[in-house]
Amino acid sequence: MIRFENISKHNGHRILFLESSAALNRGEKVGLVGPNGAGKTTLFRMITGEEQPDTGQVSVEKQVSIGYFNQDVGEMAGRSAVQEVMDGAGPVSEIAKELASLEVAMADPDQVDQMDAIIERYGEVQARFDELGGYELEGRAREVLAGLSFSQEMMDKDVGALSGGWKMRVALGRILLMKPDAMLLDEPSNHLDIESLIWLEGFLKDYDGALLMTSHDREFMNRIVNKIIEIDGGSLNSYSGDYTFYEQQRALNEKQQQAQFERQQAMLAKEIKFIERFKARASHASQVQSRVKKLDKIERVEPPKRRQTVMFDFPPAPRSGDDVAVLRNVHKGYGSRSIYQGFDFTIRRKERWCVMGVNGAGKSTLLKLIAGADKPDTGTVTVGASVKMGYFSQHAMELLDGEQTVFEALESAFPQAGQGSLRALAGCFGFSGDDVEKRCRVLSGGEKARLVMAMMLYNPPNFLVLDEPTNHLDLDTKQMLITALANYEGTMLFVSHDRHFLATLSNRVLELTPDGIHQYGGGYTEYVARTGQEAPGLRG
Repeated sequence: MIRFENISKHNGHRILFLESSAALNRGEKVGLVGPNGAGKTTLFRMITGEEQPDTGQVSVEKQVSIGYFNQDVGEMAGRSAVQEVMDGAGPVSEIAKELASLEVAMADPDQVDQMDAIIERYGEVQARFDELGGYELEGRAREVLAGLSFSQEMMDKDVGALSGGWKMRVALGRILLMKPDAMLLDEPSNHLDIESLIWLEGFLKDYDGALLMTSHDREFMNRIVNKIIEIDGGSLNSYSGDYTFYEQQRALNEKQQQAQFERQQAMLAKEIKFIERFKARASHASQVQSRVKKLDKIERVEPPKRRQTVMFDFPPAPRSGDDVAVLRNVHKGYGSRSIYQGFDFTIRRKERWCVMGVNGAGKSTLLKLIAGADKPDTGTVTVGASVKMGYFSQHAMELLDGEQTVFEALESAFPQAGQGSLRALAGCFGFSGDDVEKRCRVLSGGEKARLVMAMMLYNPPNFLVLDEPTNHLDLDTKQMLITALANYEGTMLFVSHDRHFLATLSNRVLELTPDGIHQYGGGYTEYVARTGQEAPGLRG
C-alpha cells in the first residue's frame, strides 16, 4: 500500500535515512518509534509528498486516500467545531458544499431561467450525497467530537474561541470522520484526557484502514498496534507485535549482537596473537599467510548501537511530618459552579495519591489549593510540619524567562551549585552539548517541561504535587521520570492521563465524580480491578 524503497534523506549535516526500506500494508496498525529528531515527522511528510527522499522512492498505491494529523493545526475560526470536522470528511464534504450552493441558487430570482438545469443538478448531487452517507454526516461528526470529550455547547460554538489543545482535537476529529484508506497520526494522544484516549483506542481498533502513528503513551500504543517500525541510526527496522514485544525483542537482539561481537573479538585476538608470534618464522609462513587472508575475508560484527539513556537519581529528601496536607470543610466554586462542598481530605507521609475525574471535576483545583496557588472560599488547607513542596503545573512552564538559556535558568535557580553538577543535571533531562545554550523562548513544550522538572527535582522536595507531568515528554524521558519517581522516598499527589505512570506510581486513588468523592486504598491497578473502569467518566 505504502512502500519506502532504499530511501536516503539528509537534514543539513545529519543523516536521517540511509538506503532504508519498509512497508505499510493494508489493515496494518503500525507504531513508528525512534528518539526525538530521528525523522518520524519527515517520514510522514514523505508519504504525503510534502518532502522527497534524496534518493530511493516512496510509493503510494493509486486511489489510496490518506489522512494526516500533526501538531500544526493552523488557523481555525469562523465556523463551529462540527462544521470544521465535517469539512474534512473527504469527497462528501465537497458534495455538501455544492448542495448548499445549489440551494442558494434555487432561491435566487435572478437565476429563474436556469432553474430546470439547477433542479436537475440538485437531484443528481442529492442522490450522490445520500449514497455517501451525507445525511448521517453531522450525526457522525457529533459522535466523534463527543468521543473527544466535547460538550454539545462546545460543538456548536466558534472553533476560534477554543484553546490550542481543543483545536488539536477538532483537527484529529476531521481525520477520524474522513476514515481514509491510510491514517497517519503524529502524536494523537497529546492533549487528550484519559476518557478521550480510551474512546480513541476503541475507534482505532475498529478502523479497518492502515494506520501509521507515533505516540508517547506506551499503553495506548500497546493496545492498538500490531507492528512497530523503528528509526534507528538511519535504518528502518520492522518488528511484528506491540510496543512491549518490540522493547523485549530489541533488548534480546542487542544482547545476541553483543555476545556475537565479543565472540568474534576473542577469535580475532587469538588469530592476531598467532600471526604476531609466528610471522618472523619461515617454518610457519604459509600458516601465517592463510590466517591473514582469512582475517581479511571475515565480515566484522558491529557492537550494538547504544541508545543514550541517562538516569536521574533523587538525592534523599528531608523527612516530613506524618500529616503532609490536611483539608478541612473546604468549599470552593467558580461563579455559579460549585467544585467542593465541605471536603475533608488528609495526605499522609509516603502516600502517593493519583486524582481521577472528568474534565471540570476539580482535579487541578485540588492541586492548586494544596500548593497555595488558589484559596478555598471557606474551610482550611494546612500543609504539615517540615514539608518542602515541589509543584509542577503547565503554568510553571510559562514562567520561564525566555531570554535566559537553559544553563542560565539552572544557574539562577541554584547559584551555589557547581557547573559540573548543573551540566550533569541538564544531561539527565535531555539537554546535552549545545542544547544547554538554547534560549528558553525557543524551547518546545517537551523541553520546557523537562527544564521545569529538572529545576524542581535537583534540590528535592519531600512532597511532589504534579499536574500532568508527562505531557509533552517522549517515551524515553517519561520512562526515566517514572523510574526515578518509583525510587523516590517522599509523598506524591498527581494528575496524569498516562496509565503506565498511574499504575506504576500510585498507592492511593482519589476519585472525583458528580455522585461524590471516593477514596480507594491501593493504586490505580487495584482501582481498575475494583471499579471495572479505567476512568470515572466511563462508568454507567
